[in-house]
Amino acid sequence: MRSCTDVYVTTVQAPIQYEALMQMDYLDCVLNESLRLYPIAPRLERVAKKTVEINGIVIPKDCVVLVPTWTLHRDPEIWSDPEEFKPERFSKENKESIDPNTYMPFGAGPRNCIGMRFAMIMIKLAMVEILQSFTFSVCDETEIPLEIDNQGLLMPKRPIKLRLEPRSNTLSNTTL
Repeated sequence: MRSCTDVYVTTVQAPIQYEALMQMDYLDCVLNESLRLYPIAPRLERVAKKTVEINGIVIPKDCVVLVPTWTLHRDPEIWSDPEEFKPERFSKENKESIDPNTYMPFGAGPRNCIGMRFAMIMIKLAMVEILQSFTFSVCDETEIPLEIDNQGLLMPKRPIKLRLEPRSNTLSNTTL
């Protein structure tokens, strides 16, 4: 991941622009795979505006419908090796084959997260800045694999402790 961002920063030697972020395909793959494994919330909730029947099941008006994104994103019938971190799932070659109703870290349809695009850009920008500035290592206190508390927003049950060391040759000068 760092080598992908280093290539841009060392060859261009300029602040990272929007266009450059959009060309960092592997960064996009890593972020999407991270959101598949750890969506913002374990479920989405919607209220039925009218009574509907879907595949013989009646959903009455005003019924709260839950979409279990945590479970959906880890379903082995949808994702091969669902517990494995595989950014290539979201490569340009594979992305077209993903059903948008099976990957929805920000929701789906006309009422998905209004800040999704802004959040994705800011996360990518932060990732580039952090990767350019620091080297990471996991501290002994961090349990791997993580235990996740999926009540409300997803979060680890115990703190994630990392050691960050400044890179000796920091390349970053990041702005949008």
